[in-house]
Amino acid sequence: MRTGLIAKKIGMSSIFRENGKRDTVTFLHVEDCQVVGQKTEENDGYNALVIGVKNKKLSKVTKPMKQVFANAKVAPKEKLKEFRISKDYFLEVGFELSVDHFIVGQFIDVVGTTIGKGFAGCMKRHNFRGLEASHGVSVSHRSHGSTGGRQDPGKVFKNKKMAGQMGNARVTMQNLQVIATDKIKNIVMVSGSVPGSKGSYIYVKDAIKKNMTVVG
Repeated sequence: MRTGLIAKKIGMSSIFRENGKRDTVTFLHVEDCQVVGQKTEENDGYNALVIGVKNKKLSKVTKPMKQVFANAKVAPKEKLKEFRISKDYFLEVGFELSVDHFIVGQFIDVVGTTIGKGFAGCMKRHNFRGLEASHGVSVSHRSHGSTGGRQDPGKVFKNKKMAGQMGNARVTMQNLQVIATDKIKNIVMVSGSVPGSKGSYIYVKDAIKKNMTVVG
């Protein structure tokens, strides 16, 4: 199990394959990605690497974190993320990661935070069809209707689909394929959509369920 990367979602487009099939593509930018720290099973109980991305002004860093970056001998980073790894995949502190970390054709898992939609009704949030347009229904056409029984059970069960906060949730998209990489611009092109708004940070790692399978 290798470490992952921190990337920034910069936009979406589409491409046409040789067979004429149209694919949606997301562009991910990798900038100043370095190993900032190590976690070992002997000292911490598990093996992991702390990855930092995008250099940050020293004046914007707290005093404790200044010491962390000074010990690692790397420039202060804007975003940090810990990735669990196998003991055979340790990298030296200060090692720079690039888009070459992934192979064109391999499958990856992408973790991000979806765009927040605020408070949404049941029709928008859960795709309810709503109540009838007539036949006695008045005012409550877009309501969710009954939410439970009467005296028995005498409550609304947890996780009942109702109106509420929509979006702004941590989501993992599995088995997305790497279409291409640009070493000059440090961009990874990924098939399909990726959670998050433009400019948001996401975490990219090898697909758990594909075992480094590469499709040409």
